[in-house]
Amino acid sequence: MLIETNGRLGTAAMNEGRTMQVIETLAEGLKREIKVVIPAKDMEVRMNERLAEVKDKVRINGFRPGKVPVSHLKKVYGKSIMADLVNEIVRDQPPAILTERGEKSATQPEIAMTEDQAEAEKILAAEADFEFTLSYEVIPAIELKSVKGIKVTREVAEIAEEEVTEQILKIAESARSYETKKGKAADGDRVTIDYLGKVDGVAFDGGKDEDSQLVLGSNRFIPGFEEQLVGVKAGDEKVITVTFPADYPAKNLAGKEATFDINVKEVAAPGEIEINDELASKLGLESADRLKEIVRGQIESQYGSVTRQKVKRQILDQLDEMYQFDTPQKLVEAEFASIWRQIEADLSESGKTFEDEDTTEEKAREEYRKLAERRVRLGLVLSEIGEKAGVEVSEDELQRALYAQLQQFPGQEKEILEFFRKTPGASANLRAPIFEEKVIDHLLTEVDVTDKTVSKEALLADDEEEEGKPTAKKAAPKKKAAAKAEATEAAAEGEEAAAPKKKAAPKKKAAEDSAE
Repeated sequence: MLIETNGRLGTAAMNEGRTMQVIETLAEGLKREIKVVIPAKDMEVRMNERLAEVKDKVRINGFRPGKVPVSHLKKVYGKSIMADLVNEIVRDQPPAILTERGEKSATQPEIAMTEDQAEAEKILAAEADFEFTLSYEVIPAIELKSVKGIKVTREVAEIAEEEVTEQILKIAESARSYETKKGKAADGDRVTIDYLGKVDGVAFDGGKDEDSQLVLGSNRFIPGFEEQLVGVKAGDEKVITVTFPADYPAKNLAGKEATFDINVKEVAAPGEIEINDELASKLGLESADRLKEIVRGQIESQYGSVTRQKVKRQILDQLDEMYQFDTPQKLVEAEFASIWRQIEADLSESGKTFEDEDTTEEKAREEYRKLAERRVRLGLVLSEIGEKAGVEVSEDELQRALYAQLQQFPGQEKEILEFFRKTPGASANLRAPIFEEKVIDHLLTEVDVTDKTVSKEALLADDEEEEGKPTAKKAAPKKKAAAKAEATEAAAEGEEAAAPKKKAAPKKKAAEDSAE
């Protein structure tokens, strides 16, 4: 093999004495461009070898088996065999070249070949050298630094018995019994109704339901709906008027006045809630003690997630200060595109603009591009740390991650499995977050960690940006910090958070039907 790099020419043995030129034509920052040339005579030798291999196997009318002249085989099969050789070379040589050069490509190298039809025909006929170009960005060499100077504070919130009791009472709402009553409905009562929603006198999609049960005062429906049902009795028919919120997810209803024809079928008063074995039994548990144990464990897990995210953010922030180097721009562009899609989805969902967030699209793009660069740089650092520490993701861990994905999309298991089987790199998307968390676990054994007991409010306080957000407060629309949202919402809703919600257009967040 002839290797020409920066004007220097070297030689390396190639199988069976063949030669291939590998010429570096660009080395600018992390960008590389490699020209590969395989002489026509070598391509012809390879083609003839393939023809010799198939000579005894092919059957051609007019010739005895094994007696077909090579010249005739070449005429019949030459181009197709040469096309196969070209494909094999383009598939196999790039990784071999990168390995020999001691480089890792940040993304799949781009391969360019001649687009001239006449030139391509000459290559397939072994009358012209086969040339192609590799373009790629290398992953920069990272010299790891000691992490002994990294200091983090691990905030831990103690869980009071009153908090456990409070969450159990909220969970118990799902098991609360109601008794039919003859009087008027009051706050806290459950009404069973049929309703039909109309805008400008015309019924709209998703605005109809029968035997819908609603606890008055629960604020499940849009503002003004529940209040107008206070005082109704079983058998009443009533028309109520409400205005959909301006930010209602269903754009065809947002900000519009609507009427609802209501038929009240039942009014029921709530029964008392007591934390006892009977309540536990209704929830499918053997005792009240077991119920308390499970709820405490859930709260601990929720708060533990917040603690973990805050500790991880501190580590990443300090690593970000320790490492500054050029990042492969294609990785940055891919990360930015992913972030930007989410930003645009958030804007669309909220109905807001960049101006509403006191910024501009240009400024937002600038901030989020910085975020993308940070994520890529930290990802490369964590990858290097993990590799040097021998961090690995087991097959069992990947299978558990895949199972978790399947649980999120019931009924679509077959399609998801097919996607992971057929999509190159899909399993890497499962592996990456597991690997990252295992590297963080490793770092926690190396850095200086100080535990600090704090209140629940202090732990959940969103007093700094979630990791992965730009430093500018108003860079662009932002969602609540994921870790905080998980902890606070789950703690507030208890096990109800996992329960499926019935579709009904008047509900605050029910856009499933009306949005269509």
